[in-house]
Amino acid sequence: MQQMTYRDAGVNLDAAQDIKERIKAIVAPTHGSQVLGGVGGFSALYRLGGYKDPVLVSSTDGVGTKLKLAIMMGRYDTIGEDLVNACINDIIVCGAEPLFFLDYLAVGVLENEVVEALIAGMARACEQASCALIGGETAQMPGLYADGDFDMAGFVVGAVERDAILDGSDIRPGDTVIGIPSNGLHTNGYSLVRHALGLDDDPSALNEVIPELGEGVTLGDALLMPHPSYVEAVRPVLPVIKGMAHITGGGLVENVPRILPEGTAARFDSSAWRIPPIFTLLQERAAISREEMYRVFNMGIGMALVCDHAEVDAVLEVLSDAEVVGEVMEDEGGEHVSIV
Repeated sequence: MQQMTYRDAGVNLDAAQDIKERIKAIVAPTHGSQVLGGVGGFSALYRLGGYKDPVLVSSTDGVGTKLKLAIMMGRYDTIGEDLVNACINDIIVCGAEPLFFLDYLAVGVLENEVVEALIAGMARACEQASCALIGGETAQMPGLYADGDFDMAGFVVGAVERDAILDGSDIRPGDTVIGIPSNGLHTNGYSLVRHALGLDDDPSALNEVIPELGEGVTLGDALLMPHPSYVEAVRPVLPVIKGMAHITGGGLVENVPRILPEGTAARFDSSAWRIPPIFTLLQERAAISREEMYRVFNMGIGMALVCDHAEVDAVLEVLSDAEVVGEVMEDEGGEHVSIV
């Protein structure tokens, strides 16, 4: 009887060992003196220093069905950035600095070139945010994922001084809401996009060049625009910010109330900011209602910051691309967020 190997079952141990060695070189530039042990061990070691009364802050996220579009297009160079920045933006809203990041990849068949592209994107985003890509796991799971399919998740840990935590508790009626622009869908709403545009049945539309999206820009280019990190932008204004909301799934309607104290509400003026053309295109082509668009997508605001009205000029001087987009009001028993 011929002896059976793990490879016969669809798991390539040699390829796994090869990609581990390649990953070590990719993530090395993200490591500083705080990283005592990283990729290759059973666990990663990080020395926390420089804080008087630190509070650890953590978050986990994925990139949703944006993965389907990346797979359809065979483009994996930016999807790792999406993963890192989706996680990092969720911890900076409380004033935390990202310390280290870990990833989890689950694949049907291990394609080292794809994994390497994904990790390179993660490393690029981590380096830009001064965050160590400290470890991860790549699991080969034949039979659970079809060839070419995979899933990915990210985990970030940050820290903030206890007395510097932003929780929105100081927000009051009369405060101003400032919006930092998004560059597109980020990592939310892609199931609706694929369904509304019929991309699963006919992915050729992803290659259509659409002038209103920019010169030579295809629909696929616009949909794969990577989720940016806002950590560098918000660092200088943290001392005067009362609260921040990362505008992800649920849009302004569901994310802003997460930082509003009881008895307050927020009113947004949609004419105050530029809505990226990808949203207008989706609404027109798929006949999606305005209410649904604002309930699903970020609609052009990637991060909402709340500050005292007296601090607006100082914040806008630092955040040159930001705009005043709304105000905090007393909650009169209606919607917590209204968009006019």
